[in-house]
Amino acid sequence: MRRQIIFAAFASSLLAAGACAPQDEAATDSSGGDGGGSCSPADLQTLEADTLTIATDEPAYAPWMVDDDPTSGEGFESAVAYAVAEQLGYSQDQVTWTRVPFNVAIQPGDKPFDFDINQFSISEERQQAVDFSSPYYTVAQALVAIEGNPAADAGSLADLQDLRLGAQVATTSLQILTDVIAPTTEPSVFNSNDDAKLALQNGQIDGLVVDLPTAYFISNVELDGGVLVGQLPGGEGGDEFGLLLAKDSPLTDCVSQAVDALREDGTLDELEQEWLSDVIDAPVLE
Repeated sequence: MRRQIIFAAFASSLLAAGACAPQDEAATDSSGGDGGGSCSPADLQTLEADTLTIATDEPAYAPWMVDDDPTSGEGFESAVAYAVAEQLGYSQDQVTWTRVPFNVAIQPGDKPFDFDINQFSISEERQQAVDFSSPYYTVAQALVAIEGNPAADAGSLADLQDLRLGAQVATTSLQILTDVIAPTTEPSVFNSNDDAKLALQNGQIDGLVVDLPTAYFISNVELDGGVLVGQLPGGEGGDEFGLLLAKDSPLTDCVSQAVDALREDGTLDELEQEWLSDVIDAPVLE
């Protein structure tokens, strides 16, 4: 099974970036392009003619990418990227990958890619600087702990409020931690989820908030004694991931149309079932 490939390939890997924008209000209508033109490769204004340049961060982790290799088509986001490319009329050998750090990609300005796929949450704040496609995945946030620490046995949000909790800076995870759990102790904020996971392993925090697929992976694969405590309520509809493009990109409408077509024909559901289906059974903490 492909999910078993993930676990075998990443038994010693680092934590996923878990990169989610702070979600003011998820915006389903998130395109900002010109619209109205042809979406065939001959007419698309890509960086290079007859080539679609797709970006992601480095390293890229399961279950989003397998073996830090976005070119393989293995992993949910790699598979989604190639499905979008195919929908736009690009063959696999017409796709070029580039690596762009998350925090660089979300800044305003020109982009060295046509679109970036890296668990970017769609938010009104982010849309001031960049465009997003329509959403390709809706995700919940979740809490990870280690067996034996106080958070591991939590059964409700109230059980978490007096604990030491952490999340990555400038993420939906931190926003949910602050607003939904509302701990009495100020949350620990980390530059990366790698730093946060190390703090959890060292006992500096009792629990770590990340997106649910990432929480499932690190609790089952990366952490010795890891526990996926549960999902966190986080607003109507959950956190929506979109493909990121330059602000007012001429490609935004076509990319959104491609994502919409993949949703309507069931492709996105099939890819979610293939790569992410194991993560949805975590209980919701109320």
